[in-house]
Amino acid sequence: MSTRSSGLPLASNSFAYITFLAGVCAALHVWKLPPALPELQRQLGMTLVESGFLLSLVQVGGMTLGVLVGLMAEKIGLRRCVLAGLTLLAFSSAVGPLFDSKSALLLSRGIEGLGFLMVVMPAPGMIRRMVEPAYLSRLLGLWGAYVPLATILALVFGSWLLSVASWQVLWWVLALLTAVIGVVIYSKVPPDAVYRVAGSDDPAASKAPRALALVRQTLTSKNVWLVTLCAMVYASQWMAVVGFLPSIYVAEGFSGTTAGLMAALVGGSNALGSLGGGRLVHRGFQPHNLIITAFVTMSFCTIIAFGVGAPSWLQLTMALIFSAVGGLVPGNMFFLALQMSPSREATSTSVGLLQQCLSFGQFIGPPIVAWVATLAGNWHMTWTVSVVLSAFGVFMALNLGKAMRARALV
Repeated sequence: MSTRSSGLPLASNSFAYITFLAGVCAALHVWKLPPALPELQRQLGMTLVESGFLLSLVQVGGMTLGVLVGLMAEKIGLRRCVLAGLTLLAFSSAVGPLFDSKSALLLSRGIEGLGFLMVVMPAPGMIRRMVEPAYLSRLLGLWGAYVPLATILALVFGSWLLSVASWQVLWWVLALLTAVIGVVIYSKVPPDAVYRVAGSDDPAASKAPRALALVRQTLTSKNVWLVTLCAMVYASQWMAVVGFLPSIYVAEGFSGTTAGLMAALVGGSNALGSLGGGRLVHRGFQPHNLIITAFVTMSFCTIIAFGVGAPSWLQLTMALIFSAVGGLVPGNMFFLALQMSPSREATSTSVGLLQQCLSFGQFIGPPIVAWVATLAGNWHMTWTVSVVLSAFGVFMALNLGKAMRARALV
């Protein structure tokens, strides 16, 4: 095991990869729903708008409790917070299917949302403590791919499993997997006390601000808000497009398995952009320019995919490009949240606010797109949502570039 200059032990990158697997496992619980949505609509008699809220309800915990969970994670320890989140996910996924009703399913999704937040919110901070600074942008780029990787796994495996079993079985399989990942984290990843945060040798750094001061630092930081609002407008449109793709393709006559595979390709392509975003920043590209490129591309692709009556093959191609290039945004967001944090002590609350805005975007995106589709009678006007959100994202990214120049980060 390598060491920092202080002589304290530094975890190998393998611990960061294990943390990444925990994030993938947590995101599987978010993305297990889309392939099961057609069956749930039939079984529970759900409307399109109700389905949109079911897709996004898992984000309620994240959009309301992100900063508070950030504070809690610092108090109880990042590793303990991850383990508690995995426990909640396993419990809810195991118990939820026992009550076959819309209310029970909605409640279990809310609990899963809190568990998901408790896993993914502390993870970037854990990775920052585990790796050398030179590798941080690349490994946080990898972390940004945890959602697309979970998406492709959930849509492919979930669609296959749902072709031979019920949605309840899918929920129970993921509960078991989550429990296994929890055991791996508990047995393989050392406690937080093993790590020394860079800069903590400074006696002044050991005097941590009070919780209220950290919250105030975070919520009054213009730079943090620029990062988190970019993330919000990205997440809302990406979640809506990818989340409804299985339903769109089933309505066009594709089988559930084929529709799930097509949606999985789209969701999985996002990982390419996320991984590429971290590597491009490592090679000297400016994060705000990559984010602007992503938003412009996403707008163009949704116009072609949904606004001009494109055939299925062209629609799928545009969706793939939409997701892949859009991945440049999450590939940079977690890195920027750490870089633009008002202080080192406010890192967890900054990531918590980022996760809060990501969750809020994912919460409002599907219902808004479903509402527009319902008003229009089909999906041909849903591109307008992406164009409006992307324009706002470009504006935020331009201001983010100015803020980075002011801080001499570019």
